[in-house]
Amino acid sequence: MDDGRIARVLPLTTTRALRGSFDYLIPAGVTVDVGTLVDIPFAHRRMLGVVSGTAPDSDVPPERLATIAAVHDSSLPGDLVDLAEWVASEYCSTTARALALMLPPGAGRSAPARPTLTAALTPAGEVALAGETRLSAGQHAALARLAADGPTPARAIGTSLLRRLEQRGLVTIAAASVRRDPRRHTVSSAAADAPPLTVGQQVALSAVTDCIRTGAHAELLLSGVTGSGKTEVYLAAAAATLAAGRGVIILVPEIGLTAQARARFEARLGAVVAVLHSGLTAAERAEEWRRVRSGEARVAIGARSAVFAPVDDLGLIVIDEEHESSYKHEGDPRYDARLVAARRARYFSAVMLSGSATPRPESVATQRTLTMPSRVDGRPLPRVEILDMRGRHHPLHPEARAALAEVRRSGAKAVVLLNRRGWSNFLSCADCGRVWSCPNCDVSLILHRAGGPAHVACHHCGHSEPAPCRCPDCGSVSVARHGAGTEALEQELLAVVGADPGFPVLRLDADSPGHEARARTLAAFHAAPAGVLVGTQMIAKGHDFADVSLGIVLDADQTLRFPDFRAEERTFALLTQLAGRTGRGAGGDGRVLVQTRAPAARPILLAARHDSVGFLAGELGRRAGLRYPPYSTLIRVICSSPEPEPAQRVATALRAAIGDAPDRYRVLGPAPLFRLRNRHRSQLQIRAADRGGAISAVRAAVDALVHARALTRVAVSVDVDPQ
Repeated sequence: MDDGRIARVLPLTTTRALRGSFDYLIPAGVTVDVGTLVDIPFAHRRMLGVVSGTAPDSDVPPERLATIAAVHDSSLPGDLVDLAEWVASEYCSTTARALALMLPPGAGRSAPARPTLTAALTPAGEVALAGETRLSAGQHAALARLAADGPTPARAIGTSLLRRLEQRGLVTIAAASVRRDPRRHTVSSAAADAPPLTVGQQVALSAVTDCIRTGAHAELLLSGVTGSGKTEVYLAAAAATLAAGRGVIILVPEIGLTAQARARFEARLGAVVAVLHSGLTAAERAEEWRRVRSGEARVAIGARSAVFAPVDDLGLIVIDEEHESSYKHEGDPRYDARLVAARRARYFSAVMLSGSATPRPESVATQRTLTMPSRVDGRPLPRVEILDMRGRHHPLHPEARAALAEVRRSGAKAVVLLNRRGWSNFLSCADCGRVWSCPNCDVSLILHRAGGPAHVACHHCGHSEPAPCRCPDCGSVSVARHGAGTEALEQELLAVVGADPGFPVLRLDADSPGHEARARTLAAFHAAPAGVLVGTQMIAKGHDFADVSLGIVLDADQTLRFPDFRAEERTFALLTQLAGRTGRGAGGDGRVLVQTRAPAARPILLAARHDSVGFLAGELGRRAGLRYPPYSTLIRVICSSPEPEPAQRVATALRAAIGDAPDRYRVLGPAPLFRLRNRHRSQLQIRAADRGGAISAVRAAVDALVHARALTRVAVSVDVDPQ
């Protein structure tokens, strides 16, 4: 301990039993600060840790302290370390698990990354390429690529081939960093010039820029109908923030929308834009994270996890389509990116700007609302017609079939939404009644016929098996299919409009193989002069289809059948968002057909009238009477184990430990949940008027069981604000 300095280090271990920081000696001549990544000896092994602070001395005698083993080049900003502690406390997790969400990509790898060998063309190579030197076809192709692309990773061309060219002096090969450009994932953008703003856009933008100019913290809700130009407000607000010398985070609800967002923001703001999401390669993520951390990039765009982007002096956080449940993380810690964004905005005295045509009741009740009630250029909202499906068994109403035929005849575009993927919902034996179910989960298997041999699959655990030809119980070959998903609908649409390359029928759902495949599908639909896009709810999420004249929603009341207090909100949002994809062309003429067996349902009627104000007023009144969010906080605790009894026992123990405080919170349960991934589950639900008190009570109860070693073979998950 030459200089007497102590580092307080948070080991990045997943166990709940270990909490808080541990003191380590800082090696002589080494400087660490809050956020520095270090390797430490911990529990007889070497582990990655994050420095949470330093001190001149420790309560532990120096001879008992271990020394930091190594210091990494990368580090976290101090504000993210502070944020991790808040996330851990707010979502009943650990600081280590929260920090793991924020680490630089690739941090903590056991072996150092191998340097990238980069090839570059020499002047002699340029001469050779011009025809002055004899080259093989492969050598000529390699030099031509280097001439076109500039310095390129050697492995992308062939290291052995390049070594031979290096011996002839035609190329150089060296260990050097190569910029991985995620723009290869983008689609074409609109022109960079800012269009004139409508009155509604000007009023909204002024409210945002006033806060940016004065440095005042604000949480603003931009409630604008689909097509009202919310993105233009985001762009102008981001430009104003950069002009003030501050950074920006732009959140979109899913990875598939980042390409469109980056194209728009980069066209307007230039090369200061970076993208952070899991769809990039590890090298791309590391490079983009470095650009943000160094300040080279001042605007970070991404899905949920981009809320943790290491942007310095954050001035603006935009949450596009803020109503989407995808902003809630399903792993531990189960954070809500919208609440994390609000926390970061408060820390930096920044502006959080949430936008949606269908804002959440929670946002309306807690944020200042900026309204944009009209589409740009005065274009009308599409006509919405409700089609009664009671008594009908064909998936498409006759009027829907006729409308699709008209789209085909006129060479226009249509989007068709069915929020259910696969071919059929489930299979059953027509003779004995057997239903094919998942062996790991208490759910039925769903039939899939696209992308290979027909098979039945579980959408929870991924179990898959060949589609049955006969019943294994009674031997009958009468296997009945029930319901229809997007795969079956795709074939139905092909039957209606015909198989024609000039009028493609494209499908977009979670079965599409990866983010790049989905991006290609969207790009193909954008590029096609006419066609149909069929898919699940992801086709209604923020896509700007400028030339869609028809939208169709099948089984619109499906979400109303879920036992969830948000069922009406989700139904209204889905219908309104899908309607918003239509009628954006120059003619502004759009038509939406809503097929439903509940034509008088309140959210369906209000969505048909585009009455967001009326829906929110009624929804807030209903929730106030029932004491649901935003007038309370919900917390769900799920206990799971391989056998039923341990999960039930621990849930009962937690129920007793949390107790009831009638004036602050109330505990319901334990109640059983369906088996999932071969684990039996039991749950508690806490409804709280006192959010902080309820979270503290749940956290204390779980920690007590952890320290008492009462969770053998039982996993406990805590979900604050479950979706």
